[in-house]
Amino acid sequence: MKKIFTFFFIFFFITKQLQASIKEKIILNLKNTKNITFKFEQTINNILEQGECTIEYPKKIFCLYNNKKKKIMVSNGKTLVITNKQKSNYYLYPLKKTPLELILDKDFLISEIESLNGRNVDNKYYNFTILNNNNKINIFFNNKNYNLIGWQTEDIYQNLAITFISNVKTNQKIDKKIFKIPKMKMN
Repeated sequence: MKKIFTFFFIFFFITKQLQASIKEKIILNLKNTKNITFKFEQTINNILEQGECTIEYPKKIFCLYNNKKKKIMVSNGKTLVITNKQKSNYYLYPLKKTPLELILDKDFLISEIESLNGRNVDNKYYNFTILNNNNKINIFFNNKNYNLIGWQTEDIYQNLAITFISNVKTNQKIDKKIFKIPKMKMN
C-alpha cells in the first residue's frame, strides 16, 4: 500500500511540475512576443472563413479574409472595424465591447494565465479558460513551441466563434500603417 501511495504521489508531483513548466514557458514566450502573423480558420455559426492576420501587441490587429468580398478586420487598439476592400459594408465597434480586446492584450493574458490552472488537451495543446465580465475565452497554446494557436469566444451577437491559427511567425517586421482605421466611402 505504501508503494502505491508513493507511486501516485510521485506521478502527481511530476505531472504538476510539467504543467507548471509548460505554463511558465507560455508566459515567457508571450512576454518575448511583440507581434505575430498567421493564417487562420474561423468558424461562426457553422460558417468557415479563412485568411491571414497580423497582431501587434497591445490590441492591434489586421486580418484579410480569403472570400469574394475580401473582408477586412482592423483594430488600432481602440476601435474595431469590419469592412471590405470596396468599403461597401462598414461596421465600427469600440474594441472594449468585444472579447478580442482581451485576446489582443498580452499583459492581460499573462496576468490571467499566471493565476489560472491550465489543462493539457491530447498532449498537443494547452488550454486556459478566462472569465472576465461577461466574456468567456478559451485560449489555446501549442505544447511544443508555446505559441498561441487559437481561441474560442462568443462574438458580439452571442455566436460561438472558434479561431484556429497556423503558420505562426513571431516578431516579424510589419508595416504599422495596416492598423490605421479605413475611412468609410461616402456615396
